[in-house]
Amino acid sequence: MHILHLEDDALDADLVHREVARHEASTVWTTVDSAEAFHDAMKRTRFDAILSDNRVPGIDGLQALQEARAQRPGMPFVFVSGNTDPHWAEHCLVSGATDYVPKTQLWRMPSALQRIRNSRESERLTWLTRARAVLVDAVKQLSLARSVEGIVEIVRHAARQINQADGATFVLRDGDLCHYVDEDAIAPMWKGLKFPMETCISGWAMLNREAAVIPDIYVDPRIPHDAYRPTFVKSLVMVPIRGEAPIGAIGNYWATAHEATPDEVELIQALADSTSLAFENVALLQGLETRVQRRTAELEDANRELEAFSFSVSHDLRAPLRAMMGYSDLLSQVSPPLEGEALTFLQHIRQSARRMNTLIDDMLSLSKLTRAEVRKRPVSIGTMAGKVLASLRDTAPARQVRTVVDESLVAEADAGLLRLILENLLSNAWKYTGKRDDAVIEFFAEPQADGRLAYCVRDNGAGFDMAYAQRLFEPFRRMHTEADFPGTGVGLAIVQRAVRKHGGELWAEAAKNRGATFRFTLPPAA
Repeated sequence: MHILHLEDDALDADLVHREVARHEASTVWTTVDSAEAFHDAMKRTRFDAILSDNRVPGIDGLQALQEARAQRPGMPFVFVSGNTDPHWAEHCLVSGATDYVPKTQLWRMPSALQRIRNSRESERLTWLTRARAVLVDAVKQLSLARSVEGIVEIVRHAARQINQADGATFVLRDGDLCHYVDEDAIAPMWKGLKFPMETCISGWAMLNREAAVIPDIYVDPRIPHDAYRPTFVKSLVMVPIRGEAPIGAIGNYWATAHEATPDEVELIQALADSTSLAFENVALLQGLETRVQRRTAELEDANRELEAFSFSVSHDLRAPLRAMMGYSDLLSQVSPPLEGEALTFLQHIRQSARRMNTLIDDMLSLSKLTRAEVRKRPVSIGTMAGKVLASLRDTAPARQVRTVVDESLVAEADAGLLRLILENLLSNAWKYTGKRDDAVIEFFAEPQADGRLAYCVRDNGAGFDMAYAQRLFEPFRRMHTEADFPGTGVGLAIVQRAVRKHGGELWAEAAKNRGATFRFTLPPAA
């Protein structure tokens, strides 16, 4: 840990450092003894924790606490004071301090450090959850991007948000030049300019095909210092876009001294890898638009590339998600156990991790549907619907739901895809009737004017506003809030793709708080 120590008594500072060294041998200290030195240190360096006396020249501990929290919310702040008045200690804790250790009781430092470690890990996991949510959203947007300009717009914002950096830049290789295409930063940098590959750090990252992590740009020989002096940049990380034959680079910049952590490097590199795949996807789509009518085979190749992209993104997200869930489990077992707000934060983190895992599964399901082959045969669709509802009832035996199923119905369909259709539609009906005491779910068929048979799932649940029906089957679109009815918004997209694989149609009718009816057709085998 790198700790800022606000203390104007050199002997007291030495005693504290020695006590801490007994338990945290690798601690790095920055000791300041005045308000001016404190403010300067906070501007230049990012610390893991602050230890403070009650007062040093120009600033008292409570003022330092307020300023620290204003600049970095959640910063662990421990008073190490000669004031042994328990009422004053309680006042400091109520004001937001992490802990209060009297100078006469330095033996209490181990427990204070443990709370700092817990706070740091809780803060890290909270940040990881937020950062990975930004990454997932960016990946989702990149999967829908249809132009280089669209990719640049998505990535330049996401790159800064993921690592909460003061700036981000998007660089593309232009022969032997680095073209700084766009940026998102607290102040202008080099947008629109081009520099030789050998003279800038983005070129170094591309030529060496590896990330450059630079805590202090003015001591690193790879940095052209004169070019950076007019800017706010003090620290940076630069990663290549594509491991083999890089086509560009993405950079994060900080206005204070900051050494990018492995988590931060991994996240920005994951975004760069996704960007590379998005470029390949855009290139394929742009090339196919002019030949789609006469070159069906190339369109099929592009679809396979798109499927591979979705699978690769989902697979790459698994490893960091497992780490987040694993470390969350470890944090839940620390001694002493987390309590209060820290425990609440941990529960939010674990809940978000489970939701992200479900989202990845749904993304994979969408990807697999594109590759699935349809093998039609007679299937007892009515019996299958009854079994799906029975499984749903087993998950909530206390619920009173009246189900009406025509088990005599038979359809020509692929059994696996048909079960996917029914599971999603019936589980939606089950979910959206969850707040009704008189819930009813029906499965039946009705003839259409053109002679086709439409299979229907009807419920008397929450329904939705038909004004938004055109967006109902888009992936990740939801008609209700997560708090009211949890989900990822992928189920109906899966249903639509499965129905279309059969050559059928899917549509819905509903009214808000008056239930919904979903109908789909399954043309017979040729």
